[in-house]
Amino acid sequence: MAASNDQDAALRIAAGRKAFVEPLRLGERLKEIRLSNQWTLGDVSTRTGLARSTLSKIENDQISPTFTAVQKLITGLGIDLPQLLKPTKPRRQSSGRRDLTPRGDGKRHPTPTYEHELLSCQLAQKRMIPFKTIVRARRFEEFQEWVRHDGEEFLMILEGEILIYSELYEPLAMAAGDSLYFDSDMGHALVSTSPNDAVVLSVCTPGDND
Repeated sequence: MAASNDQDAALRIAAGRKAFVEPLRLGERLKEIRLSNQWTLGDVSTRTGLARSTLSKIENDQISPTFTAVQKLITGLGIDLPQLLKPTKPRRQSSGRRDLTPRGDGKRHPTPTYEHELLSCQLAQKRMIPFKTIVRARRFEEFQEWVRHDGEEFLMILEGEILIYSELYEPLAMAAGDSLYFDSDMGHALVSTSPNDAVVLSVCTPGDND
């Protein structure tokens, strides 16, 4: 009995002399563990030896489990104490950002080989950089050097056909509807092969240092 009192006292001290369970939201954490393993209350009851009604009250913060009950949960669920006491992360609040770019209203950036149209230009600190490109180049020789930039890139052919050249692969033919994901620090270049200039939608990620 004395040992039990000592354990209860130690737990109260560890919790800042407040109730052991409430600041840690143990009931919410228990439910999170149970649902992540697709266990019912009956499953947890079988594993821990605690009554379903007791488990339900713990999950709904109607009672605070004793130290003995906590030990049964740890042993029966096959977890350690830090896992059970790990605070539940609050759901991240959406900032609700959005940026409409009407057709043709992107920021244009022409080059000798491409005509880029940058999209969603009003948003700062984007995690993705979307743009639409008209591929003017018709021969690989029109490029003075490889195109390369940090990060990764996803592209989809919207209109026409292209041939994509890259440092590590043979030239790849792509047509409308085809898509490709690649490391954009690998040298690459796009050339239109269709009668009309191909149109490509690209989404890039900034590099690790950006």
